[in-house]
Amino acid sequence: MAFIRTPWEALISWLARMEPSRREIFLAALALVLLFAVGTAGYVLLEGWSVADGFYMTFITLSTIGFQEVSPLSDVGRFFTFGLGTTGIGILSFVAVRSAQLLLVSDRLRERRIMKRIDALSGHYVVCGYGRVGERLTEDLIREGETVVVVDTDEEICASLSEAERLHVQGDAEDEGTLRAAGIERARGLILTLPEDSSNVFVALTAREMNPDLFVLARTIDHDNRSKLRNAGADKVIAPSEVGADRMAQVVLRPHTDDFLERVLHTSALSRQIDEVQIHKNAPLAGQTLAESNFRQQFDAIVIGIIDADTGAMTFNPSPTERIDAGDILIVLGETEIIDALRERVCLP
Repeated sequence: MAFIRTPWEALISWLARMEPSRREIFLAALALVLLFAVGTAGYVLLEGWSVADGFYMTFITLSTIGFQEVSPLSDVGRFFTFGLGTTGIGILSFVAVRSAQLLLVSDRLRERRIMKRIDALSGHYVVCGYGRVGERLTEDLIREGETVVVVDTDEEICASLSEAERLHVQGDAEDEGTLRAAGIERARGLILTLPEDSSNVFVALTAREMNPDLFVLARTIDHDNRSKLRNAGADKVIAPSEVGADRMAQVVLRPHTDDFLERVLHTSALSRQIDEVQIHKNAPLAGQTLAESNFRQQFDAIVIGIIDADTGAMTFNPSPTERIDAGDILIVLGETEIIDALRERVCLP
């Protein structure tokens, strides 16, 4: 015959499995509920009040609000109120302190877990500045399967990132220690969206010194600061206001072309995308022309550009006789799954 536990035994077993600090808070909260019941019953029995009046008097006593008594108390009622208040305030204080401690420990554990994940990263992106542009960039990169570490000084922003279990470091990006904590020395790229161009210049200089192979993309507010950011080590500098103006002009002057590009570049609207793949030296395509590789038929994708590995020059709309060398970067248009399969075949040794 199977052993059937009573509800009391089940409760004891559940409490035994609970984490100690949480168990303490639960038991204290349970004691508080029981104290409300005892207080209400006490006023009903000792003072002859209604249940509503007894509950109200218990509430204002335990919460220390200090409102006037429901009715004049007898001497016994006053001693009862004294004992109820002393006990209740002690339990309330305990629950408040332990809850705060549990929250603090939980936050520290979460931060430690996040930092441990960052320490194990390599080939990730670091985004400095989580404003409107930085947030959008981060979301886009994560959507594409990239790993991103956000650096920001704002406590509220970092708190929301922490709750969402997003990798982040709270601190000043101009501080070398903050960049090191974000894994800048192992990162693939750095995206600078700080509110001041001077800050972006300083961080670009610092990051370039820490990781010479780092790809640095910087936002600039003032067009005149482009050269400063490039001299500081930024590979690409973008002025969002200019990009927005150019896009609006494109929509007005070439609406159908813009609609086509928008459909191609946003995979959520169309299953095709423009992407880049680099040819590995042992890839079957290395050393062949586009015609010899039968690229279009083999991969069902279109090569719209080839970037030479040695000179960096781009050949747009390459002819079938254009040769593909090891290290070259192909700019291709095709379905997402096909490009992923292509990358596995030509990028890996």
